[in-house]
Amino acid sequence: MRVPALLLILLTAACAGPPAPLQDASGAGANFKSPGDTVNLSSAGDFTATDTAAIAYDRKLVPEGAQASVSVESTGGKTRTSLVVEGLRPDRRYGAHLHAKPCGKKPDDSGPHYQHHPGQITPASEVWLDVTTDAEGSGRSSARNDWALDPAKMPGSLVIHAQPTVTSGPEVGTAGARVACLTLK
Repeated sequence: MRVPALLLILLTAACAGPPAPLQDASGAGANFKSPGDTVNLSSAGDFTATDTAAIAYDRKLVPEGAQASVSVESTGGKTRTSLVVEGLRPDRRYGAHLHAKPCGKKPDDSGPHYQHHPGQITPASEVWLDVTTDAEGSGRSSARNDWALDPAKMPGSLVIHAQPTVTSGPEVGTAGARVACLTLK
């Protein structure tokens, strides 16, 4: 049974099964200074031709009708981001990151990765939400960062990438082609 994308956020907390992988950058960003305001961003949608909240760029990796939801809560000097996907390719790893601009018709319209500390390509400065799908194409991931979002400089989207994020070396932070996008509100 498929669940409407808007309910995926609510079901994340109630789902049985193994916990989502946590990409924890706590402690790694203690030198970052951020405002203390509470900020909530989210997006959810079906990757169909008619849903403008969710855009698929690669139908082989994001089939018609796949769904995703993302929520970002930033308060008390910390940011927690959660991603839930359904209907993607089964048993596959995808990269996922917050990006600087909203989604657009072209994959590059969402701009570069959102960086809390410009120029630092690390999970302590960026939000990396790599997800591994199960046999039915569902998966979830979450990340914690030791900084709060700045209301004057907010991320604009979540982009799902074709490959998992490279975590070291000269290609650090890359994750292949952009295959889908959700604009944050």
